[in-house]
Amino acid sequence: MQNFWQELKKPFFVLAPMEDVTDAAFRRLIAQKANPDVPHVIFTEFTSADGLMLADEKGKTKLMRKLLFSEAERPMVAQLFTSHLEHMERAAKLVAELGFDGLDINMGCPDRAVEKSSCGAALIKQPQLARELIRAAKRGFPGPVSVKTRLGYNEDELETWLPELLAEDPVAVTLHLRTRKEMSAVPAHWDRMARAVEIRNDLKSGAFILGNGDVKDLADARVKVEQTGCDGVMLGRAVFGNPWIFSDRTDEPTSKERIEALIEHLRLFEELLGDVTNYAVMKKHFKAYITGWDGAKDLRALLMDTDSVTSAIQVLNLNSK
Repeated sequence: MQNFWQELKKPFFVLAPMEDVTDAAFRRLIAQKANPDVPHVIFTEFTSADGLMLADEKGKTKLMRKLLFSEAERPMVAQLFTSHLEHMERAAKLVAELGFDGLDINMGCPDRAVEKSSCGAALIKQPQLARELIRAAKRGFPGPVSVKTRLGYNEDELETWLPELLAEDPVAVTLHLRTRKEMSAVPAHWDRMARAVEIRNDLKSGAFILGNGDVKDLADARVKVEQTGCDGVMLGRAVFGNPWIFSDRTDEPTSKERIEALIEHLRLFEELLGDVTNYAVMKKHFKAYITGWDGAKDLRALLMDTDSVTSAIQVLNLNSK
């Protein structure tokens, strides 16, 4: 399997995996609006390898919908989490069968339910298990395997944690530049990014190093690359209400464009996820799309009262004239 990371022009930009945000519908809309001249990679939402192996048919159906993607979204990376080596290997094989271009292991999620199973950020405290999971993923997936993690658990452990990961030769490591303890309560420590690159270089690792945290847009991402020497940047919260994130447009979308984009987002949600995902998930997008003009607040209030995609689209059509 080809290592697409090696083909990307630097710097490159990555869509962060965000639960119930970067789902199949939103990813497809982002891909439709992306500029092919902007080197970018799309990640799925983080997906439980344990669930893929153990869930009942209904649960598996919902989880498999997280792994739904279109050709327009390539290169496409599936992100998995587990602390179970066999589940990782088997889920990695499934990801390969589904045609993904890459596999990423989540070693940074701070959710307590995830950590309870020794997954996500809990792996920072278990470097040996973390390394074994990378090996298990590689046994199952013949393509490039990467890792997304944090600077440390209770404190900055970059000097010891990053070398542990690099020893397993992942194709890329994305660093959310905060510790698990800090969550998102403090500004991301972009001053540590240059040191991460230095550690990679000192170890003569071929891994790409990406930064994540508090990135406003592509212009801001490019500045951070210039300042730190990292290979690329992952964008998370910057994508809310902004399916144009990889379009490289410099002007602000008009209110009409925002409404039209939300209508398309709603239609894709209904088409791809309507039978497995509660409509309420879409409501977290309304404030991000419907903002910045007179009457936006009232329109948002109307949308929040809707109970279906059909009713939301009706409200938007009435207000898009």
